Amino acid sequence: MSLKAVLFDFNGVIINDEPIHKRLIEEILIGENVTNLRKGEFEKVCLGRSDRICLRELLNNRGRVINEECLTRLIQKKAQLYLQELDKLEKLPLFPGIDDIIFQIRSKSWKLGLVTGAVRKEVEVVLERGKLKEYFPVIVAGDDITTSKPDPDGYLLAVDRLNQEYPDLNLQANECLAIEDTPAGIQAAKNAGMQVVGIANTYPFHMLQRLSNWTVDYFSDLELERVAEVFMQKSAA
Repeated sequence: MSLKAVLFDFNGVIINDEPIHKRLIEEILIGENVTNLRKGEFEKVCLGRSDRICLRELLNNRGRVINEECLTRLIQKKAQLYLQELDKLEKLPLFPGIDDIIFQIRSKSWKLGLVTGAVRKEVEVVLERGKLKEYFPVIVAGDDITTSKPDPDGYLLAVDRLNQEYPDLNLQANECLAIEDTPAGIQAAKNAGMQVVGIANTYPFHMLQRLSNWTVDYFSDLELERVAEVFMQKSAA
């Protein structure tokens, strides 16, 4: 078994935008005339999960049962607000080292994909502005699936789409490495049968270390050669 593909999460891995999302979620809740976020609630309910799951649970916790049509409207509203926030920024808050790690992955001829609960339009705008879009031929966004991390559906769909994109690849889930920043994301990749790098952008290093196969503080700490060797050793065993 060799490493063939690296799958990135988006929010908290490529772009440092969690504070923006928290502020917009609060704005949505105010617009719905319900109580605002409680301490730690955003982290518990929303981090690593899709807007659909996050908003539904937050509203349910406040006694509001919301139908899918209304939920979709709120998600679209939040996406619009998010893009407006990005327009205000002269420079996107991309995490340092993202360009270099993508260069390293491509130099080894590993395939790249992205698996996120974020809305596709949000992802594409960020990747285009960050000059990264051409490197991600496969994107599984929150619009593509009805479930959310920690369910593995997004990661499994990414494997299928990479095999469609590269018909000779014959990619299996256990030949993929996922890069995640939240417990929900790490669990999703593991549930799909993948090995995971936890990057401590959102949660403390020690918390992710208990959950991930590898844990790093920064992309520059990630030794891809060592990771690839472990994949080969597992194959030999």
